[in-house]
Amino acid sequence: MDKSFQIDVENEYLKIDKKWLQLHYLTTVGVVVLAFILEALIGRVLYLTGEINTTITIYLLKFFVLPSVINLVFLFIGYKVIHSSRISQNTKIFTVSLFLVAICFLISIVHSVFTSLYFIFAIPILLTAVYGNYKLSAVTGTLSIAALIISELFIKWDADKVSVFESGIRLSNFLISVFVLMAFFAISMIVIYFERAKNTASRKKDQERYKLRQRIMIDELTGINNRISFRNEISDMENDSSDNTYIFVMIDLDNFKSLNDKYGHVQGDNCLIEFSRILKEKTGSAIPFRYGGDEFSILFKNSKINQVFKICEQIQHAFKLINMNKKSDCPVTASFGIASYSKGMSPSKLITNSDEAMYLSKAQKNMITVYNNSSSGNFIVGD
Repeated sequence: MDKSFQIDVENEYLKIDKKWLQLHYLTTVGVVVLAFILEALIGRVLYLTGEINTTITIYLLKFFVLPSVINLVFLFIGYKVIHSSRISQNTKIFTVSLFLVAICFLISIVHSVFTSLYFIFAIPILLTAVYGNYKLSAVTGTLSIAALIISELFIKWDADKVSVFESGIRLSNFLISVFVLMAFFAISMIVIYFERAKNTASRKKDQERYKLRQRIMIDELTGINNRISFRNEISDMENDSSDNTYIFVMIDLDNFKSLNDKYGHVQGDNCLIEFSRILKEKTGSAIPFRYGGDEFSILFKNSKINQVFKICEQIQHAFKLINMNKKSDCPVTASFGIASYSKGMSPSKLITNSDEAMYLSKAQKNMITVYNNSSSGNFIVGD
């Protein structure tokens, strides 16, 4: 898989995970808020019906204040974790997932008399399945089921709690809830399997489309951007409404036709390949193109004219050294035309300006010419 493509895909998945983590945390906050409201309503109902078997102070402390404080501590720590730049994304996901299990565990302990709360543990299992992480879902699912069993069989927070073994209906409800949660956990793992398979197939298709797009945008002979890519970049430049600046360079190889005619197309192709290699080495963040035949171009973004001029000199010098080493009687050199883009200028005008500068260089060969926008027809020629 192409490395840049893989990085782009991983970044997209990371963005999705970050968005879901935020929603995951907000859902945890929602569970805590809902639990707080339900605790207040239940307390009010029990108070009015006279079913509170302890003092109001102890009841409020045991069923209202203490659970709420513990839940708030979990939320505070979770908030700090997901907003920390020193903690990995995977650790953040595990932390929020396990905190939600702990909060559901606390709610189940405090209100164990309500068998309907057995299924509160389905919430953390469901939310973690979205991440598509087997380990995370396995840990969350196992701990959720274990928390339900521990809270029901081994912890008696409420004095009015009835043991599951004292009622066949309550025992049946408990066993059914355990099996339902286990089934829910198993289904979540199956969903993860098929989601990952679907994502793998989708990624493979995206990779194929990426490679096809690359083949369309890259010149087959030289390996640099082609005319189609050039049109796309020029269109982006024209639509750029920011303060970015652009400089366009047109390049033509001197004596290339003579080389081709005398030594054949293979030698000519090798010359184009060598020149393209130099372009890729020397242009840095700028984008080189094979404009057509033995014509090339470069689009610079946020560079100064003097910087562009120096890069053109470096390209010219490196190409000249290669030809000197070959000791050919048809020395091929490069002529450059440089033109600056200004807002509102049409792309055709920019190309025309660089063409004019380039043809002036080509008249003398192996020259670099800068087109001066401030005075039409005024050129600055560099050797």
